[in-house]
Amino acid sequence: MTDDGDRSRIGSPALVKFNLSRLPFLDRVEGAALKAVEAEVEWFCLPAGATLFHEGETADAFYMVRSGALAAFRTSPDGRAELIGHIRQGEPIGEMALVEDRPHSASVYALRDSELVRLPKRAFEALTRRHPSLMRELARMMMFRLRGGSLRQGSDPKIFALITTSPTIDLDYRARELRRALESMGAKVEVLGEEAAGLSPQRIDVIEARHDVVVLAARLGDIDWAQRAMARADRIVILARADARPSTPLLPDSPSPAARLKLIDVVMVHHGGDRAAARPAEWVEAADAARCFHWRQGRSEDVYALARTLYGRSVGLVLSGGGSRAYAHVGAVRAFQDAKIRFDFFGGASMGAIIAAGAAQGWENAELEERMRAAFVTSNPLNDWTLPVVSLIRGKRVDKRLMEHFGDVDITDMPRPFFCVSSDLTSGSVRVHRRGRLRHALRASLAIPGLLPPVVDGQSVLVDGAVFNNFPVKEMKGFHRGVNIGSDVTRTNTISAADFIDPPGFFGWAMRHGLSDPPPIASLLLRAATAGTLDRHAATRDAADLLVLPELDMDLREWRRFDDAVDAGYNAATALIKALEPEDLARYRAGVA
Repeated sequence: MTDDGDRSRIGSPALVKFNLSRLPFLDRVEGAALKAVEAEVEWFCLPAGATLFHEGETADAFYMVRSGALAAFRTSPDGRAELIGHIRQGEPIGEMALVEDRPHSASVYALRDSELVRLPKRAFEALTRRHPSLMRELARMMMFRLRGGSLRQGSDPKIFALITTSPTIDLDYRARELRRALESMGAKVEVLGEEAAGLSPQRIDVIEARHDVVVLAARLGDIDWAQRAMARADRIVILARADARPSTPLLPDSPSPAARLKLIDVVMVHHGGDRAAARPAEWVEAADAARCFHWRQGRSEDVYALARTLYGRSVGLVLSGGGSRAYAHVGAVRAFQDAKIRFDFFGGASMGAIIAAGAAQGWENAELEERMRAAFVTSNPLNDWTLPVVSLIRGKRVDKRLMEHFGDVDITDMPRPFFCVSSDLTSGSVRVHRRGRLRHALRASLAIPGLLPPVVDGQSVLVDGAVFNNFPVKEMKGFHRGVNIGSDVTRTNTISAADFIDPPGFFGWAMRHGLSDPPPIASLLLRAATAGTLDRHAATRDAADLLVLPELDMDLREWRRFDDAVDAGYNAATALIKALEPEDLARYRAGVA
């Protein structure tokens, strides 16, 4: 995030006679209420890239957008700038902080040259005291925003700069395919090329208002038009050949606000049979991109997944940790696939991350079940015991299983965007893994304190993601703008009290049960690692649009009860799907190729 657009760059406010009733948000407020404050209204211009206010600053005014587009960002638990949403013509800014008399909870930047109306705090408070109609409108807006909704359809990104990095990428064909996929979902789409270079900002606003998605198609070699397209876009989508290497930096100097705010996606174009010249991670780094997609030759599902993402119709899957109880996620995934619900984004914690990674790799139901059974049931990797210094288990067998099933795959190599979480004990924060070697990220997310050795990354000590966040649905909401489906196995009955009544010593346990299964201390460590987050976890569940809660009467370490858990997950998800109204089911199936 940059501070180049500080308040010193804001155009000088002008005291003007401004008709507030022209703004859609205020058109239902009594005329007398608006007349009373018109003399104190300030109108000003905010240049593209400039800052309106920063997260944590004192709220000193109420703003309305007259034209243009802004974006709100919040600092996520892992320190990244997380996009909350876009703010467009007629929408208010800063009203929550004013009403609650607290600092701003997000930073707001101009994506394009924008015109705003400012009402100082004192005048705003006087207005809301005298005219309750304004307070009603504000309350209505705030409730919609708190629920993740919007009073206007324009609050999600709508203008996308589609930029090809090579003249051998057929830009017209790619734009047509995206348009076809979007229109099949019912979207109103406009694709503009270099002929749009001379359009005024006001004309762009009109085109934006009339369409759901606007694509500004440009070639990076056509530098003037490419820069203009990126400057006008809410988000930049870069098409890169998988058999080429990126230049560094990839984008030209003086990047657009969308680029400076890192609202960039890379789409790796695979023509079939091409030899990779660079890893996708290199393209992501060169573009400083937030997400990586893949468009494979002859794979229409890739086109539809990208189109759903642009249109805000993508579907995310979030899977919780939970030891052997997480097997239930395998059944839930099968039930959703049977119902023709396809996922575009995947995320999870601990064992849920393992299963989500398999699904993100494109493993079909049979392969996912076979691999999970081979990795954790046929031969349990959690039984290479050692005299504890940092853990009860050496972890070598876990490392071997992760290598067998995920190899040297980088997270950006995966067909669908994926993340998992671990817990950074050094900083006391959640670590979100969106880049880097997949098996290393999964190993950190699995590192149950005391059971498996932690993962050391520089000066950070990383352990099981479930310690700080066992159900990362809020992280998923920051990853894409569509709906999210979750499966959560963190409930009661995860540990048996009988195991802790007059327990035998280690050798007594080994003589009775053998060394193939972990003793009760494994359940104790698993449960203790997540117990402190249970209240917060329960509240987090509400962020999921659809939530599967399998009924499981099994301990966290019953690794051999694979089939029981899979059936429980399948049955719970199937019942949930059958209970959906037809229009809701269609929402989750939107745009299936």
